[in-house]
Amino acid sequence: MGDPRISVVNERLKEIRNIIAVSSGKGGVGKSLTASILALALVKKGYNIGLFDLDFTSPSTHIILGIEGVQPREEKGIIPPKVHGLEYMSIVYYTSNYALPLRGEDVSNALIELLSITKWGKLDFLIIDMPPGIGDATLDIIRLIKNIGFLVVTTPSQLAFETVRKLVTLLKELNVRIIGVVENMKMNKSEFIQQQVKSLRVAVLGGISFDAKIEKSIGNTVSLLKTSFAKELEQTLEKLGF
Repeated sequence: MGDPRISVVNERLKEIRNIIAVSSGKGGVGKSLTASILALALVKKGYNIGLFDLDFTSPSTHIILGIEGVQPREEKGIIPPKVHGLEYMSIVYYTSNYALPLRGEDVSNALIELLSITKWGKLDFLIIDMPPGIGDATLDIIRLIKNIGFLVVTTPSQLAFETVRKLVTLLKELNVRIIGVVENMKMNKSEFIQQQVKSLRVAVLGGISFDAKIEKSIGNTVSLLKTSFAKELEQTLEKLGF
């Protein structure tokens, strides 16, 4: 007998027009920052947005967005609080700031539970901050969420891109839609990453220059949207027609 919660997951997500998983092959490439500012930029454009931090390894979007003092409420499920114009949910509400030492079946169970109890309602976009890499959580999210699209983040590092290559290859093998690859922390005019992405027959969404000032804007959404990082990411949205 299958898990009855899986049918509930589909019910919870049925009124969401677009689901975007922001993913990376490894940590430290700016995945959570990209997910957070992507959500803010879409709110700025007038869309109804949800941001779901499912990074089991180290949830951080609440820090990036300066979210504190708000909690989801229970009403025949869990309703995310609305902050900065978006619906926000995070694994951190259940783990505080402690690590979540889950493996295998426990990861699947936790994901199914979170997806089945969270009530999003109508959204234009749900942005999911994914765990880095190709682990059980990523595979389960692909299995559980239909019509999901992956926005993959890399850096100019060849080592970082090798992990992205593995992720992209897996997504293609599983017939998962890949929206494209963003090159973060770009410091020169090298086209190495662009050429590598093109060789995988995946859309190159452009580069985001290294922004040494963005650290000072962490926790302040007004300042975040004024950074060069945000402005270049908004140019990427324009390429996607959002």
